[in-house]
Amino acid sequence: MNLDPMDKNGPMSGRCGPETDQMERFLSETFGFKNISGQDIVQGVRSFKLGKPPHYLNPHTEIHFPYYTTNSFAMSVQEIINWQRSYRVYADRSIQGMNKEFLTRALQGKSENGEEAFRMKFVVRISTCPILMEFDAKIIRRNLNESWPNRIKLVSVTGIDFAGRKHDIGDILYYVSNWREVFQIDPRSNLPLVYNGRDFHAKVDGPPGKLHKEHVRDSLMRMVRLRLYACDQEGVQIVVETGIGLGVFAGNHIGIDAKVRALSAEAILTVLQRDGSLFKNIRAVILALPKFNKSRSKHRVPDTFDAFVNEFDKSAYNGPIPVLIADQDMHRLTVAIARRGFIVSELNPADSHGVFGEYWQNRGPAVEEKLALTTVGLLVQHHLINEEVLNTNNYRFLMTNERSTLDYWSAIAANDNNNEKVATNCCTHQ
Repeated sequence: MNLDPMDKNGPMSGRCGPETDQMERFLSETFGFKNISGQDIVQGVRSFKLGKPPHYLNPHTEIHFPYYTTNSFAMSVQEIINWQRSYRVYADRSIQGMNKEFLTRALQGKSENGEEAFRMKFVVRISTCPILMEFDAKIIRRNLNESWPNRIKLVSVTGIDFAGRKHDIGDILYYVSNWREVFQIDPRSNLPLVYNGRDFHAKVDGPPGKLHKEHVRDSLMRMVRLRLYACDQEGVQIVVETGIGLGVFAGNHIGIDAKVRALSAEAILTVLQRDGSLFKNIRAVILALPKFNKSRSKHRVPDTFDAFVNEFDKSAYNGPIPVLIADQDMHRLTVAIARRGFIVSELNPADSHGVFGEYWQNRGPAVEEKLALTTVGLLVQHHLINEEVLNTNNYRFLMTNERSTLDYWSAIAANDNNNEKVATNCCTHQ
């Protein structure tokens, strides 16, 4: 299978203004999409409603993205409804507090700062989710008689967030053992000081962060097991993964990003070697890790691709499931695999707020937002559009670690003598 190289400097590498306008126009003209003035789902994420949801339309109606043309992506209303009905949630019940009530709130963006946001990395959302265009922003032409889009699953998962943000303070407290030395501390709460309503600032003369490696390793392995199990249960044959939390969220500003990338690679490798034989449907895993990073001299500096290649080479991976590490557009890989008759999944690095696409209208998208602009994900995984998102009958619970329950507060207490203050005061603002 020969694929054209990824266009890394193409239209999807910037602010994606035209692509955002295109999606807004499509939703508006087809489904009566309107933003609700003055209402946010979470801070900075505009709420909206559909005047004509899919289930209100004639199921035989043919819809075209972005509009009717010979080169558009055609789909029927009934197909969209079927994709919506495929929605499932897989959650790790070995995480304290993981239950249906929590998931129902969290998937509406209502998780609390700290422990509840922390919990979201052990939740997987998966559904059939066709790709409308690759990251070159060119619409994929599709006729209704083509079945390949029905073989694509989108797996939405949250990664560990070391960027230092109020909602994900739990990740800092749980995974960074010297956070008091690294971040500016508010004397009233004895917690990281919040600037601009959201961000923590590292001390100018502070030390680099020290990872609690066992916590990081254990969590990453639980996360890998959970999403691979979900894929296997949903019949996925080829898993297309990408880096989760390995860009701006990896903690470059506190000097831990290289370690985080190495541990992420180690987690995937270890789970595949130990548990690979347990999966009934998964035949191969592809890690789509485009090489973006260049130094001022134009020479590429080590990045996620290198971290994964180094780990798999160093460990002489010999698991039962073959692994390919590719410098390629994950959409391009996924579409090509689906066209060849395989059920394939691709990964959506989601935010801990649990709202699909999160800031997709803000014209400065990260990967999650770009997926909202290039797939039917908004129609099938957004709680304001697909009522199946909040249908608790779609929630599945499993254990990713039979030997231990992840007790967030006990772990924090073991690491910090001032845990009482941590537990009773989330954050204060500057």
